[in-house]
Amino acid sequence: MVEYQQKEKYSINDLIDIVRLLRGEGGCPWDREQTHKSIRQDFLEETCEAIEAIDLDDTDLLREELGDVLLQVVFHCRIEEEKDSFRFDDICDGICKKLIVRHPHVFGELTVDSTGDVLRNWDNIKMQTKHQTTYTETLESVAKSLPALMRSQKVGKRAMRAGMDFRNAEDAMACVSAEKAELEEAVSTGDKSRIEEELGDLLFSCVNVARHLGIDAELALNKSTNKFIRRFSATENLVRAENIDMQTLPIEELDVYWNKAKELISDGKDID
Repeated sequence: MVEYQQKEKYSINDLIDIVRLLRGEGGCPWDREQTHKSIRQDFLEETCEAIEAIDLDDTDLLREELGDVLLQVVFHCRIEEEKDSFRFDDICDGICKKLIVRHPHVFGELTVDSTGDVLRNWDNIKMQTKHQTTYTETLESVAKSLPALMRSQKVGKRAMRAGMDFRNAEDAMACVSAEKAELEEAVSTGDKSRIEEELGDLLFSCVNVARHLGIDAELALNKSTNKFIRRFSATENLVRAENIDMQTLPIEELDVYWNKAKELISDGKDID
């Protein structure tokens, strides 16, 4: 058993120490076995749960989930500390220096007139500090592990800063129509590889429309998915109310229930 002084209130230093004890001799076998890659998914899940707390406007849940995210940061840091690579203080040092360098209008003599100036300066400083000499490098640096919609929207935004972009939302929407036609042509050939390519182009063009309209494509798709689930649930309730199994109905009949469910939901009625 590892001895540790119980406290009324703990701090970040306590968290660092607890993780060290969990990973040390006499600690937890599971914690000692973990690597960066083995808990990679945990980091992603904890981050998503913190985002959900934000979406729910749940302050208590957010406090808890941010603690879980912080644990992931400290845990990954401890793995590196065991290899004499870096410590938690080094992480804090690095991010503090980055913030100071990227805010010369706050910590330096630079004067800015708008948020746009701030963002342009941020991008320029980021390119300099990361030793990026081409706009292509800024696109390539967008994390490939991001959800595809988020990554494509971010890549499009960086291309825009280099001058490569549609003039307006109308032009972006015209591209959607063109890509849809190309997808239909690919489908007619039955070439799966080509279909995949054209479908990807269509999705990317839709993301460009979202960007030009000031819409978060990832958030928009999530909302549409949630809407689909609500309508699906309402449809199933309507079918079950008549003692029918959905699977036994042809799609044409299900569409009738689906349209009825849409009307009821739009009227704000509950379907039990």
